[in-house]
Parts: sequence; C-alpha cells; structure tokens
Amino acid sequence: MTAVPPVVRRRPSPDLVGGVLLVVAAVAGLAWANSPWRDSYHALAQTVVGPAAWHLDLSLEAWAADGLLAVFFLVVGLELKRELVAGSLRDRSHAAVPALAAVGGMAVPALVYTLIVGLGGGGGLRGWAVPTATDIAFALAVLALVGRGLPGAVRVFLLTLAVVDDLLAIVVIAVFYADEIHLPWLAAAVASVAVLGVLVRVRPRRRLVRHALVGLAVVVGLTAWATLHASGIHATIAGVACGLVVPAGPRADGRPSLASRLEHRVRPWSAAVAAPVFAFFAAGVSLAGDGNPLAQPVTWGVVLGLVVGKPVGVLGTTALLTRFTRLRLPGGLQARDLLGVGLLAGVGFTVSLLVAQLAFDEGAAADAATLAVFAGSVLSAVAAAVVLSRPRRHVPVGDRVVAHQRA
Repeated sequence: MTAVPPVVRRRPSPDLVGGVLLVVAAVAGLAWANSPWRDSYHALAQTVVGPAAWHLDLSLEAWAADGLLAVFFLVVGLELKRELVAGSLRDRSHAAVPALAAVGGMAVPALVYTLIVGLGGGGGLRGWAVPTATDIAFALAVLALVGRGLPGAVRVFLLTLAVVDDLLAIVVIAVFYADEIHLPWLAAAVASVAVLGVLVRVRPRRRLVRHALVGLAVVVGLTAWATLHASGIHATIAGVACGLVVPAGPRADGRPSLASRLEHRVRPWSAAVAAPVFAFFAAGVSLAGDGNPLAQPVTWGVVLGLVVGKPVGVLGTTALLTRFTRLRLPGGLQARDLLGVGLLAGVGFTVSLLVAQLAFDEGAAADAATLAVFAGSVLSAVAAAVVLSRPRRHVPVGDRVVAHQRA
C-alpha cells in the first residue's frame, strides 16, 4: 500500500500579508470617508492627543504620518543597512545596474509630472516627487503573489531598486519638503542618533545590564525622533537614521546580526500596524469634493508618472547601461522580467502618499494627488501581475549578455 505524502500547507508570504493589509486599510479609510458616517471618520482623524508642553499635541492623522510611519522607515533603514553590509548592495558590480535604474526610475516620472502639470497651468509643480517613489511592501507583495517560478535575480533586482529608490525618496523629503529648519534641535537629533550608535554596539554579559541598555536605547531613539520633529525635518527620517547605525555585519558567534534580529522583530509591527494605519488615514479623500479629479493636471501627472514614467525610466536606464558601459545584468533575467520590475516600481502607495501630504495642503490638488496615487499604483500592480504571470519562453537577457561577453 502506497503511503500518501502529508499535505504541506504553505504559510502566506509576509510580503503578501503586509501588502493585503495595506490595501484593506486604504480601502476602509476611503470607504468610511465617503460613507454617511464620514463626519465620524474626520472627527477621529482630527482627534488631538499628546503633550502640548513638548509641542507633540498632534492629531491621530499626524501621529500616523509622523510617528507610526517612522517605524516603517526604521525597517527601511535596517534593510538598507543589511543590504549594504551583507546583501545585494555589498557587491557594487551586481548592485550598480538596479541602483542606477532606480535613479532613472525617479528622474523620468518627475519629468513626466512636471511636463504635464506645467502644460496644464503649473499650479501643482510642488508635487513633482509624488510619482517618484516605490513602495517596497506593496511591490514585493505583488511579486510574492504572481512571481512563483521566477528566478531569484528578479526579486534581488526589485529589492535593490526599491531600497535605493526609498533612500533617494528620503533625501528628497529631507531636502525639498522640510519646514524651517531649527539647527539646535537638528544638532540634538544628530547627537541622539550618534549616542544610539554607541549603545547598540555595547555587548554586556549580564542580562540585567542588557535589559537596561535596551530600555536606554529605546529612550534615545524616541529622543532622536522628537528632536528631529522639532527641528522642522520630517520625523520619519529619524527611523532611517536609527536603522542605519545598527550593526549589520556577521557576528563571530554565528548568530544573526543585530540589524537582522531587530528587523525581524519590528517588521511585523510595521506591516500590520504602522503602514496600514497610515494608509487608513491618508486614504480619507472625499470623492464628492469640489471639482472633477480627472480635470486636474496633478491627477494625470501622478498617474502617468507612475504607470509610464517608472517603467520607461527603469528600462531605459538599464538598456543604456548594458549597451554603452561594462555593467551587466545577472544571468536568468528575461526582458519580460525587467518590464515587470519596471511596472512594479510604479507601485508608489505609502511613500507617494506621504510626499503628497507634504507637497499639498488640504484642497483639490491634495485630493487629486491621493486618488492618483491609488489609481496609478493599482494600474501598475495589475499590469506587472499580467506581465510576470505569463509563461517564460524566451532566452534570458542575462544569458544573452554572458554569451555575448564570452564571444
């Protein structure tokens, strides 16, 4: 009698779960904001909590954007540090093409947006950076859903591109969307991050001392966030800065690095709480507001920037690099894979919504930008899913490159 093999139930990918929660929260916020109970939604979003003495009496909506989203960016910082020290960004020859493709994938959407909005009257040019961002969580969720059977090089290319994209988006936020900068508070924030960098490298043997250091590190991290918030720079940058000072190199005892362990512990909170709560409040746009969103140049600038500008920037930069330089793609990548990655780069969502909030005050342009981020991200995700789910029949681009080099 032949034994029946046990049925192995695969757990859903964390990337997929995080992406689903993000979409569900955003849809819930959009639906509530346009329901007969919309007043209760806006009352909840504008509920003020926090100590006024420290200038932290913020609305729940502001806490989601400035506070919870710092957790999301902490994970980004930890992931970036790990990739720089021991991951795909460590080998410059492998990281160069997707990293430079990320630059092209930001420049072209910004150009598309600027041309469309400029020709339409130029009233929303401050939002040029809205279509330049890529949402790592959402993009990887789509890849986890449709990318089974694809070579690992596809995920590495997308991850490298998205990490560099987020790093550049952080720089854009800090440089172009900061309020009036208060240097004493900024100096205090830098000092707090430096102290945190020292604390996370101390390895005491006694458990009580270790627990005390963990508590002190948390306090110092919160201090970095609070002082950066007071400085006028968006407080989410503190999450990235704190993540970048955490050690990510291999340990002598064989245990995972502190950055890997901390990322493993924080990522579930980021995916299940921080990003969804932010999306819930950011999505609260009234569809019955004044004006037609389709008539807004901002809408078309964001949508076309994400859906067209992103893949054109990524694929165009990759083609130029592999044609006119010595940089090459890894083996196993097909032209269709690169198109799918370029389309996935157009899934802006979390970071694009944040930039839209920073670029526009409440009004028609802000609502148009938010709705356009939804539309552009969904269109990009659907197009990428269609491209990446088709059967693989062609010779990989990377294999053709390797064969050409050998010839």
